[in-house]
Amino acid sequence: MDSIFPVSIPVAPEGYKSGFVGIIGRPNVGKSTLMNKLVGQKIAITSPIAQTTRNRLRGILTTDSAQIIFVDTPGIHKPHHQLGKVLVKNAKLAIASVDVLVFVVDSSVMSGGGDRYIVDLLTHTKVPVILGLNKWDLQPDQYEAIDQSYQQFAEANQWQMVKFSAVTGAGVETLQNLLINSLDPGPYYYPPDLVTDQPERFIMGELIREQILLHTREEVPHSVAIAIDKVEEDVKITRILATIHVERLSQKGILIGKGGQMLKTIGSAARQQIQKLVDGKVYLELFVRVQPKWRQSRNQLAELGYRVEE
Repeated sequence: MDSIFPVSIPVAPEGYKSGFVGIIGRPNVGKSTLMNKLVGQKIAITSPIAQTTRNRLRGILTTDSAQIIFVDTPGIHKPHHQLGKVLVKNAKLAIASVDVLVFVVDSSVMSGGGDRYIVDLLTHTKVPVILGLNKWDLQPDQYEAIDQSYQQFAEANQWQMVKFSAVTGAGVETLQNLLINSLDPGPYYYPPDLVTDQPERFIMGELIREQILLHTREEVPHSVAIAIDKVEEDVKITRILATIHVERLSQKGILIGKGGQMLKTIGSAARQQIQKLVDGKVYLELFVRVQPKWRQSRNQLAELGYRVEE
C-alpha cells in the first residue's frame, strides 16, 4: 500500500481532468468490487453479506488524462439501528458532495423498490448521474425485460447508462471513459501513485472484518467492529494487536469457536490479506471483547470510528 503522507503533488498538465465520483446503490450490488476494479487494487472489503461497507472509503485512480477520486458509500437502505442511521446519512451526504454519481444496480434481477427509492433521492440532485448495470456476467438469457426495468430510470432522468461486470472487468473501461468525459479540467488532488486516502490501520481493520463476514453467519457479522490497538514494524515482521468488538457473549463464543478454532481461522486468513497490504510478514493477535449495544450508542460508535461525516 502506498504511503498516505506524500512529499509533494505534481502540477497537472494543461487540459488534465479531475474530480470526485460517488458510487451509490442498494446494499450488495457490487459497489466495493467496482471501486477495487477501477482502482486496480483491493482497498475495499467485499462479501456476499449486505451492508459490508460502513465508512466512506476513497479510492484514487490516476491515468495520463485524469485523476478520479472514487467515494464508496454504504448501501442505501431503511436503517434499523443507530449505526444504520449513521451509514445511510453518510451515503446521502455523499450524493451532494461529488462531481459525478455512479448509481450501481444489480442487472441480474429486475429493478425493485430499493432502486426506486434511490431514484427518487437522485431526482433532487443536480449532480450528473451514470446508471451502471453491474453483474452483466450473471444476467439470464432473457435479459431484455430486466434491462428495460432500469432503462426507464435512465430515460426519465436523462441519465447515461452502461453495462459492466465489476468481477470480470467487462465494460468497466467504458464506464471509466464515461466518467472522465463527465469531469471538468482540474488539478491532481493526490500524488499519482496513491490508491487510497485511508491509513493502513483502517485497511487492516477492514481486512480482519472481511474474514469475519466470510466465515461467520447469522447474528455475528453486523455486530462486529474492529479496533487496531497496536502496530509495531521492524525490518523482518509487522506485529499487529487488534480487538474484535461484539454485542453479546454468544457472539464472542461463535467468533472464538471450539478450542479457539474459529478465531485461528479468521486470524490466519486476515494475516494473509494484510501481508499483501504491507508487502511483508505479519504477526496478528486477535482479542474478542463484548461491548453491549455498541451499535445503538453514539459515543461508542464514535469511539469505533463511525461518525456522521460533514
